[in-house]
Amino acid sequence: MVDQLSEYLNRAVDLVGPNAYLQAGMIVIVAMILSSIARRLISRVCQRLARRSATDIDDRFLQILERPVYMTVLLVGLAVAASRLPMSEKALFVTVASLKTIGLMIWAGFALRLSRQMLTLLAGVRDKFPLVDSRTQPLLQNTLALIIALATIYGLMSAWHIDVTALLASAGIVGLALSFAAKDTLSNVFAGVSILADVPYKVGDFVVVESGERGLVTHIGLRSSRLLTRDDVEITIPNAVIGNAKIINESGGPHEKFRVRAKTGIAYGSDLDHVCEVLANVARSHAEICKDPAPRVRVRGFGDFGIDVELLAWVDTPVLRGRLLHELYIEIYKAFDREKIEIPYPKHEVFVKSLPPSAS
Repeated sequence: MVDQLSEYLNRAVDLVGPNAYLQAGMIVIVAMILSSIARRLISRVCQRLARRSATDIDDRFLQILERPVYMTVLLVGLAVAASRLPMSEKALFVTVASLKTIGLMIWAGFALRLSRQMLTLLAGVRDKFPLVDSRTQPLLQNTLALIIALATIYGLMSAWHIDVTALLASAGIVGLALSFAAKDTLSNVFAGVSILADVPYKVGDFVVVESGERGLVTHIGLRSSRLLTRDDVEITIPNAVIGNAKIINESGGPHEKFRVRAKTGIAYGSDLDHVCEVLANVARSHAEICKDPAPRVRVRGFGDFGIDVELLAWVDTPVLRGRLLHELYIEIYKAFDREKIEIPYPKHEVFVKSLPPSAS
């Protein structure tokens, strides 16, 4: 497009005459007219799309595209005009390279603004783009900014005819050395990106790590994740460790409700139907036990000293497990005492067949 525009301007000014300064001035005037027309066309298209489209994606894109297009047309005109002026080859090279530098910086700014707009937009539709959310957006934005910066630097060097082969080779060697020196850090970073992309847990979830730590996820960073235990102790776990470990997310699943298990025993000879009804009533009468799913009682087996019974009930969040189990056990003990249900305790009966003569 730039080459076609330059060719068009060169053909147009040939009709002016042999005066180089007059040709250059005419090129600048034509470039200013064309750039203004381009800006007005984009503005009108933006207004039409704003009236027709249901989203503002196209409006934002055209708004940030308006200035780069305007400046590009104007800079191309200035470069063509400079080529018509009687100046030395070195002066012409510096002028054109300077104009290219300005154009590259303008388009780099456009790319940065566009990347921010697109990431913000994608973060709002997590059902279609789960990788982009409020946590990953800064990482993706910084990555895109780095790519844009590297591409801009490469373009600037090309514009000024700087050989980048040696620089690329040096950068490769430096990058290899840094990768070996910071392999643990890079491992944590890549694991952090994997956690943010796969989302096995999120901030606010209760998780149990394979090594036994259980707590509330308070932070997920690029290098590590933090858990706050029920003892109010913060544990920092490197992402490389937690990314390769078995994680139990107690807040995951179809809902955040968590099932608690109150295990107890009853003496042999007890009325099991009555025991099950008493345990169920204990759970149903508690204000913080969920009504849906309903509490249930299960007989788990025959123990050495009594029958093993378990009360299953659901609480709203895993953080309530310890306190509500404490309260359930207290109410179970009171209910058993009130209903005369015996809780067995370990006991052994010793039968003496005969006594030694000295003891009789």
